[in-house]
Amino acid sequence: MRRHVLPVLAAAALLTAACGQGEEPSEAATSTPPTSPTQSPTRPASPPAKTATPTSEPTTYVPIVLAVHATRPPLDVPRELAERILAGTVVDWAELGAPAQPLRVVASPGVDPPLRIRVGSAAEAIGAAQEDTAVVAIVEAASVGPTVRVITVDGVDPLRTPATYRLKIPGIPPASVVTMSFVGDVMLARGVGRVIAASADSAAPLRPTAERLAGADVTIGTLESTLSRIGPPTQGGDSFGADPSVRAGLTLAGFDVLSLAANHLGDYGAESIVETVSLVRETGIIPVGGGADLAEAQAPAIVERDGTTIGFLAFNAIGETPRAEPGVPGALEVRMGSRTGPLVPADVTAMQDRVRALSAQVDLVVVLPHWGTQYTYEPEEDQRIVGRAMIDAGADLVVGGHPHWVQGVELYAGAMIVHSLGNYVFDMDFMSETMEGAILDVTLWDGEVKAATFAPIRMDASFTPHEVSYADGASVIDGIWGSSLAPFARP
Repeated sequence: MRRHVLPVLAAAALLTAACGQGEEPSEAATSTPPTSPTQSPTRPASPPAKTATPTSEPTTYVPIVLAVHATRPPLDVPRELAERILAGTVVDWAELGAPAQPLRVVASPGVDPPLRIRVGSAAEAIGAAQEDTAVVAIVEAASVGPTVRVITVDGVDPLRTPATYRLKIPGIPPASVVTMSFVGDVMLARGVGRVIAASADSAAPLRPTAERLAGADVTIGTLESTLSRIGPPTQGGDSFGADPSVRAGLTLAGFDVLSLAANHLGDYGAESIVETVSLVRETGIIPVGGGADLAEAQAPAIVERDGTTIGFLAFNAIGETPRAEPGVPGALEVRMGSRTGPLVPADVTAMQDRVRALSAQVDLVVVLPHWGTQYTYEPEEDQRIVGRAMIDAGADLVVGGHPHWVQGVELYAGAMIVHSLGNYVFDMDFMSETMEGAILDVTLWDGEVKAATFAPIRMDASFTPHEVSYADGASVIDGIWGSSLAPFARP
């Protein structure tokens, strides 16, 4: 359920005061005291007037942000430098520690420009930043979305922690701020399982990133294995059955939702599917996309944080795991290229119906597809068709997996489709691309996606992921932006 952004509020003088003093004006400074009734010296006081006593509500504030092209690396500046950008006196990116390039500031109404270019609306300012990596757009925070990156000031992100961000103008702050972190495929069996057994630490692969993931309000991933081996393996050496003890790592990392709609859920037969769903649920993590029958497999996962409700649906398009049917355990399935196609319109329509039903119940709908071709940065055309169909039905975000490499991002009808986050934990050490991936961090304001950024990860020799810098993870970031569509493609 996408929401309309609030208009920019003009208050340049108060912005200057807030920036310069580091404090919001106090209620005492902005309130008007009530007027006392006037008494006549020759007759008793008149009864109080029946009109309301004049009062002044405390002024509320929202961040004013510095927004740049989505493909720019994360950037933090000290407040003094941020104020100079606002004043229009920074003219080169070198002053921000970036490669030298003329810097152009574009301001929306509400910030009177001395040297910057003023445009007619916040949308125009954001559009300039989307199209030109040289631009810094100055806008009120409610006007931004995931198509740009915001600069943090003194380490404070204006969208994730607006209450502690100091550059503000009067406006209506969000009632709810919720953060989400998504990771790619989590496979805790086979080679990863041997590492776990040798370390005698069932949480070993997830321990280095556990605190980082658990720090999000909602953490989401795809479990690319069973937690049970009741039946015989169905895919030979590619059958992934993890020991149930690995749930300790999933819990430590703060996972709230796990998609089971993957091509390895069925690797040890129907009974193992049912037991895996049960074992995940026992941890307090909500499974989605797989179950003992179609009703369970298609049931959404719904979480509530800070008054915002988020609903998740997941489907498998790769096959191998049985298709969930009435009375038949399996994964929710959409048949499409490259594995289970040609695209079956009835499957897409059925998923759209589920999305529409969920959209009526929650503030935000996320669809988690397991789709695409392995070992490529380029999404299949069917991914674009199906992802857009989900958004047409009311999805607000689509985040895919399975290709084992990262893939690009696109914007459709105002919503993001992230085609693949690559691997998060996997024992695919035969190429560098399968040993890396990305964390997708999303910020919601009142149920609306305000920011979406990628943090590269790389696995070590023990298949343990570690977050790395943008520079060290350049191959991951290049893989994402290199196969993205505008406005996420590098100009």
